[in-house]
Amino acid sequence: MKKSSTTKKTAANPKEALPGQPMSTPVVTTSGLLELFTDGIKNMYWAENHLVVALPKMVNAAGSADLQSAFADHLEVTKTHATRLENVFELLGEKIQAKKCDALEGLAMDGEHIIENTDTGSEARDTGLIMAGLKTENFEITSYNGLIQLAGKLGKEDIAEILRQNLADEIEADQLLTSLSEN
Repeated sequence: MKKSSTTKKTAANPKEALPGQPMSTPVVTTSGLLELFTDGIKNMYWAENHLVVALPKMVNAAGSADLQSAFADHLEVTKTHATRLENVFELLGEKIQAKKCDALEGLAMDGEHIIENTDTGSEARDTGLIMAGLKTENFEITSYNGLIQLAGKLGKEDIAEILRQNLADEIEADQLLTSLSEN
């Protein structure tokens, strides 16, 4: 008598179960969340350091003294953000490492495009710079909110508090730029 071997078929796509088989649900592990979180910190570290280079260009390009001051002040705050993120790396036991943030690079290029394509001292340039600044602030606000949520899931309240400080600064910058845009 011939032995029949039974092999259990599995779906190529885990979201598609074969008939008679239950759908498998992906297991999210804390280590996966930690990796996601660490990558997010590396992205934001790159972003903050990239802004340290980009903001002086915006200061120089702005026509309004108020806008120049807002960008100059935020440059100093941005340097503090990078330092705080270095503290986060230390608390995570990770080496300080930046990972290119394509989204922020694109937003910075948007600001450079405005500078290149508007007249010096014009209302169009200042308005465009404010819009570019608001886009960047909204990206940072969203990023820090997500990182704070992940820090909470990972039980890293000390790190979440550091990130909340950066978030508060970004919200304040967003409110200042919004105020400048209304005037």
